[in-house]
Amino acid sequence: MRVYVPLTLPGLAEAYKTGELGAGPFVAYAVTPGLREWYLSDDIEELEYAALSRAALASLRLLAADPEAPRRRVVVAVDVADRAASADPDRGLDPAALGEVRVAGAVPLAKAASVHVDAADAEADVTAAADALPAADGGDDDAQFVVDGAEDHELLWFATQEIPNLVSRGD
Repeated sequence: MRVYVPLTLPGLAEAYKTGELGAGPFVAYAVTPGLREWYLSDDIEELEYAALSRAALASLRLLAADPEAPRRRVVVAVDVADRAASADPDRGLDPAALGEVRVAGAVPLAKAASVHVDAADAEADVTAAADALPAADGGDDDAQFVVDGAEDHELLWFATQEIPNLVSRGD
């Protein structure tokens, strides 16, 4: 199963240093039955993009909680055994938990398929979105518009061999 792990650049640097993602269990995003039902598509690429987008939003939440982290969303795509990730059946259709899975234990970073990171030109919008997140969560439509503005930026795709450059330069 492919899962999408939300991180920050410091989180990616830590994973690179330790050689693994998470200490387990940790939250990631995947194509779950709830996500399939919500997205109403049978196209696996569209569904995986939806899971990646959910992870990008979770990365934004991590940025909101860490004001020192560079304002770029980071998502690592990694393949795990199907039994290593599970969705909570009671939260399957909860809009806040769409695509959410718990990965049972640490995953070697060597199993990563790719890394997705915002470009430098997204930093202003990502910063504004991270700042607006609490108000958006409270129902403020204007703040939600600002949060949605971060989604206008596509995450760039990087091969896993590029991780050392991402964590050393921040881009």
